[in-house]
Amino acid sequence: MVRRTRRLGTAVLAGFLLASTLVGCATNGESPQDLAAPVAVTDAPTDALADEPTGEPSPSVSALESMGAAPSLSATPKPTKKPTKKPTRTAPKPRAVAKPPTETQVPPAPPKPAPSSCKPTYKGTQATRAEAKAALTDAAGRTYWPTSAPDIKVPLTLLKATAWQESGWQSNIYACDGGVGLMQVMPGTATWMNQRFEKSYEIDDYRDNAYLGATYLAWATKYIGDMYFEADYRLDPALCTAELNSCLLNAVIASYNYGHGAVAQEGKPLAIPNPSYVRNVRALMTECVCLDY
Repeated sequence: MVRRTRRLGTAVLAGFLLASTLVGCATNGESPQDLAAPVAVTDAPTDALADEPTGEPSPSVSALESMGAAPSLSATPKPTKKPTKKPTRTAPKPRAVAKPPTETQVPPAPPKPAPSSCKPTYKGTQATRAEAKAALTDAAGRTYWPTSAPDIKVPLTLLKATAWQESGWQSNIYACDGGVGLMQVMPGTATWMNQRFEKSYEIDDYRDNAYLGATYLAWATKYIGDMYFEADYRLDPALCTAELNSCLLNAVIASYNYGHGAVAQEGKPLAIPNPSYVRNVRALMTECVCLDY
């Protein structure tokens, strides 16, 4: 809003015989006020909003104005606003309810947790950190859906963080619930995965164990991505909001720990039944000491 003010001035001239009074015209001056740039409301916290103008521009003074004449309205500079970037969400929100799955072959449900008093056992020789790193890097570089979804990629940071969360990169550890090796793959899941993708991975081999873990992550990416995210398969942390069920990455992490059936069900909203696990893996994706190995 701009306020306008009006001033009246009177000039009187004296003559030798006659005196007449001339009434001067009022002059208009405009004092522009600061204008705030509009701010659009969005649910995407990662989008930047345009800055507001930092101040009123300094008007240039012409020779006429310097002698006391009021500037014309057309010459009065007005505050300018920087163009406002319209924030947009860069990924689709999850569907309120899931579509029917395109993948009808599903892995077995995970077993019940083992008693906390049970201690894991170790068999064989443990792979070195360099060997584990090489196996995880190779697994992350593979294309797991070359025909129907070749754009699905398993981020290396996700694979490293999951392996650290599951086993601390111990390749020869056997958990009480049946989990084996680097990625703590369940024997039943390994058997199903080899049949589904026509592979012959050995669960006891740390390299094959890394491939099995990455294969499950890739399978869950397609399964959940088709049901809730309109086949947008990006596992990008930047697409996540504060709500854990806002992005595919969190859902895939949750599925690795609790199984696909606890996360994605036809006709139901996306669920994250294990928030602590998801937050741990997400934190490890940026803070894990294993990222420097």
